Amino acid sequence: MRPAGRACSLSTRQGWEEFVNAPPRQRPGPLTRAQLRKLPEPARDEHEERRPVWHASIGPLRTPQMRAVHEDLDDIVEASRQDGEKVKGAAVIDACPGLGKSTIAQVFARAFHQRQVSLYGPVTGAGHDRVPVVHLCLTSPTSKRSFNAMLCRFFGLPGHGKGNAEELGHRAADAVLSCDVRLCLVDDVHFLDPRRRDGRDVASHFKYLANTFPVTFACVGAGPERRGLVREGLAAGEEELAQNARRRTILGVDPFEIATEPGRRTWRQLLLAIEKDLALAGTHPGMVADELADYLFARSTGHFASLMTLITRGCRRAIRAGTEKLTRDLLDQVRNDAAAEAARQELLAAFDAGKLSARPAASSSAARAETLAAAG
Repeated sequence: MRPAGRACSLSTRQGWEEFVNAPPRQRPGPLTRAQLRKLPEPARDEHEERRPVWHASIGPLRTPQMRAVHEDLDDIVEASRQDGEKVKGAAVIDACPGLGKSTIAQVFARAFHQRQVSLYGPVTGAGHDRVPVVHLCLTSPTSKRSFNAMLCRFFGLPGHGKGNAEELGHRAADAVLSCDVRLCLVDDVHFLDPRRRDGRDVASHFKYLANTFPVTFACVGAGPERRGLVREGLAAGEEELAQNARRRTILGVDPFEIATEPGRRTWRQLLLAIEKDLALAGTHPGMVADELADYLFARSTGHFASLMTLITRGCRRAIRAGTEKLTRDLLDQVRNDAAAEAARQELLAAFDAGKLSARPAASSSAARAETLAAAG
């Protein structure tokens, strides 16, 4: 039996292309409890190995937040197709942890990569492999030299860690031009400290690359604007001198909210999509979207990552316990991330007291019809 998970680093060309070209995962077949018991041991072992991997990899779910950011990214990337010597804009996806900003950016970049190869072919006019997208993940601290080394490592250039910043930069630039790179996705940019010289140098290096090559930068991080990256570390009153502020567009990702009727309907649509994808023998229409709507919001505070962590761990416990379904009693035994746990009791008390509701105000018959339609 082969491992069900995929092990690849998106910060190498090989790993990125595995991610781009990987076929969609196949959902483990829906089996009843009786069918599970009748499976021969090898088949059961394989089924039980595939299910936690499937639950941990549900998605990508096309949430309103993802669609909104993708529309903005498409505007920015397609409007930045000037010749190499002209100034190009850049995007900065700036959001709190746990809202899916990295996934949103990666899904967009994957579709962009696939579209470029489909339009122009896998080989450039000069005979080099076409690599439309570069994906990098910064670490702390990042210097101009280490950033150039990351670029070289992405392309698998020999001796990618040897040489000074300029030498590594020239080699990386040659690879960027040769492979027709059009989009550079840089994650964890909050590791850049504009108060430090190396942080300012890397930010300036982004400008140089964007000015010199036909590459659009899309940066992802938690609070890069508040950390001063857009202001380039300039003091108060000098912000108008920051070139980045005129070249970078800030895109936000909001948590789910239940204060409005549209927000509650969006939350329900998300839960219906998750419910449809669960590979549990005891699942039934409305198990997640109706019976657990309030509870799941209280346990996740509307943060996508916290919600999916709870769902994934809950499914694993349901399989191990043999219940094969998600209930409040079962999920009460599952620990979530620290931020979600900190808000858990107060939110649950508000829901139990009727002060909050995550369910839309639609009639029960309309809601049931919607649930059955989503269940297919």
